[in-house]
Amino acid sequence: MGKAGAARKLASAAAFGGGGLSALGAGLYGVLTLEAKLARRAIGVTREEPPPDATGWYGRGRPGPAIKVALLGDSSAAGYGVDRVEETPGALLASGLAERADRRVHLREFAVVGAQTSDLAAQIDRAFPTGPDVAVILIGANDVTHTVLPSHSVRQLSEGVRRLREAGIAVVVGTCPDLGTIKPIAPPLKQIARAWSRRLAAAQTIAVVEEGGRTVSLGSILGPEFAAAPAILFGPDQFHPSADGYRSLVTVLLPSTLAALDLVPDDEAVPEAFRGEGVLPIVAAAVQAVNNPGTELDGTEIAGSRRGVRGLWVELRHRRRHPHTEAEAPDDHDDDSGGTRGPGSSSEAASRV
Repeated sequence: MGKAGAARKLASAAAFGGGGLSALGAGLYGVLTLEAKLARRAIGVTREEPPPDATGWYGRGRPGPAIKVALLGDSSAAGYGVDRVEETPGALLASGLAERADRRVHLREFAVVGAQTSDLAAQIDRAFPTGPDVAVILIGANDVTHTVLPSHSVRQLSEGVRRLREAGIAVVVGTCPDLGTIKPIAPPLKQIARAWSRRLAAAQTIAVVEEGGRTVSLGSILGPEFAAAPAILFGPDQFHPSADGYRSLVTVLLPSTLAALDLVPDDEAVPEAFRGEGVLPIVAAAVQAVNNPGTELDGTEIAGSRRGVRGLWVELRHRRRHPHTEAEAPDDHDDDSGGTRGPGSSSEAASRV
């Protein structure tokens, strides 16, 4: 069994005890199919116009060399549903990186509305020539809504992370959010969507860390916070985040992206026990991460070894969140490097749920 298959098996067994949609009877499956159609109807038709393209230069007047960021994934990375580029996750993340690192940042957006994990390889192909320092990936929700087998999703994500790490690119993956929080989804589909998305998130976590990337659990970032204020944090379709929702999402991603770039303060260099941080075997850490949004996992060593008798050692961190950064619109070019803005693949809009 390969790493991706082992990740799926371990995460499913440890976190949820097996089962899932494959165990459903024909009658219940029919009910879920009907409810899925009703949910899609409530969500509505995809907007034809693509989200604003966040590709460009950020941190005007700050020194170089620029930090190069590739943003990959689905509509949650592209910023579907907002009208201003300053409201997109890409602009929010790049602006935050520029401020916290006091560096110029060049972000290239390759995310596509409706993308599944099977589309990630093509996005990575387009990202390689840009020479990114870090790739930030948000993917998986469409795999759940289109009932893609977790084993397939995890294998494709694992291969993508491996390619990026072999090229020397740092990787941060925001794992699949908890789709049980989506308002148009009714029980029992809601419970099934929650179990499936959490199982996928746990398996994603194991696969990514095994390949040398780091993960941040999004879980109920699209959960209790969103459920408590759906009118504020969900967009009009009640499925995608609003502008405030994307700000909450980036608040979780930014500290881990800084850590991936070795740009964290000295006082955050080691885990802090009083914050619930520490070193755990990977399966135990993945289970904790799924149930605690904002948890970051990254591989580490104990006594010079990356593995113990219970598998890979990982650092479990709850990074300090930074105050919201006022996002800026990207510049088309940088006066010092002469970089140009390329076509953002978010304009290559695809159908989504």
